Amino acid sequence: MTLSERLAETVRACFAGIWIQSHEHEDALLEIARLCHNEQWKMATWDIDQGLRLSGGTDGSTADTAAGADPLAAVRALSAMADDENPSLLVLVNFHRFLNSAEVVQAMARQIVQGKNNRTFVVVLSPVVQIPTELEKLIVCIEHELPDRDQIDEIARGVATEDGELPTGVELQRVLDAACGLTRYEVEGAFSLSLVRHGRIEPSSIWELKSQTLTKNGLLSLHRGSESFSDLGGLESLKSFCLRAMRPHNGSTRALKPRGVLLLGVPGTGKSAFCKALGNETGRPTLTLDVGALMGSLVGQTEERTRRALRIVDAMQPAVLFVDEVEKALSGVAGSGQTDSGVSARMFGSLLSWLNDHESDVFVVCTANDVTKLPPEFCRAERFDGLFFLDLPGKQQKQAIWRMYLDLFGIEADQRLPDDQHWTGAEIRACCRLAALLDVPLVQAAQNIVPVAVTSAESVDQLRNWASGRCLSADTVGIYTTASGSKAKSRRKIPRDPSVN
Repeated sequence: MTLSERLAETVRACFAGIWIQSHEHEDALLEIARLCHNEQWKMATWDIDQGLRLSGGTDGSTADTAAGADPLAAVRALSAMADDENPSLLVLVNFHRFLNSAEVVQAMARQIVQGKNNRTFVVVLSPVVQIPTELEKLIVCIEHELPDRDQIDEIARGVATEDGELPTGVELQRVLDAACGLTRYEVEGAFSLSLVRHGRIEPSSIWELKSQTLTKNGLLSLHRGSESFSDLGGLESLKSFCLRAMRPHNGSTRALKPRGVLLLGVPGTGKSAFCKALGNETGRPTLTLDVGALMGSLVGQTEERTRRALRIVDAMQPAVLFVDEVEKALSGVAGSGQTDSGVSARMFGSLLSWLNDHESDVFVVCTANDVTKLPPEFCRAERFDGLFFLDLPGKQQKQAIWRMYLDLFGIEADQRLPDDQHWTGAEIRACCRLAALLDVPLVQAAQNIVPVAVTSAESVDQLRNWASGRCLSADTVGIYTTASGSKAKSRRKIPRDPSVN
């Protein structure tokens, strides 16, 4: 439903206190004015700069000259607008700045209660919802939603008026995907910037502006690298699973939308690199969520940041959401009540609810090095489509990784390779980089590397034993099993004669 439709229903239901959350005040005011004109309702607006103005007044006349820039006088002036025939709306722009005054809050409460009888309505237009406790039960909230694909397409056709400036077919769909999550003002600016820079509307300029938008709030970051699956050796089963799950479905419904995957593995096996490459392979942006950045110092700030970050993720669909080292961010949830007054537990609850209930086309990829530190409810079915274990690469995977990095760093392929029995992909890359940096053979560069499977052998073995029979294999189809895990451990049996006590 549009803003005008929701507002019309609310006014007809006689809710005298209305809070509209919007980041596009000019568009919201235009839509409200159009509704009031069609319904023949009275409308006045107030802001700190221009004071109180009647809708449609071209001479700057005010409903009450005494109101001026005084917020308290503006609220009191609503009584003079009362009309027995038609509703009267007073729109207060950015009024949340003045609700720390007891006099203003009391005046609003009185006007809202009286508005049930004289058909006057107090409408607060603000980018945030900050309702004082005294007004919580008197105000209903309406959200001015961001433009949908049809509205973005209409804006694009209004900006690109010359032949060849607007792409068609698949390219147009990519432009619309890139513009989702932006305001109308930002969409127009991004399209205009693309026309100035390229002579036509292209997604690259839109992604640049969208990346700046994410940087402003500091909760999410947009990764726009050049990684692809060809840069990753192995992980064939994981690649195939994700590509098949994220393919377009005809007549797709909420039940068919993919959830995501949880990647468990030894450090350096390519979990983070896979997520960054997945976005490029599927043509989706990769959003990185830093759970630590959600924590705030003020009461309620963490919960508000979490909800705001998840709303931004939903608005930027279709996308890939990358949450790295998730077990470190959520490991303290169990003792949250004793350590941080339950803030971490409430943030974790919001994240769990979103993972299970979100209807947006967002594919979530979480990585972890020790899943045993995660709460059990985080890994249950329907949170993720699969739990994959990324083991140390096998012989064939290592050959592909060596070839890739030898070519990347310009090293001769006929060199003797070091013994890499326990090496990860990151350690193979480090060996090739050091060989090129120090201008030494690969065997000599390998003397500077101690693999994590040696330095943390006990932890790696424990992790592999835990994953055996519990996780999907990232390299081959089916359940991951280790050589030791495939053999059932049996206890020593002591024969007993049942007749002997």
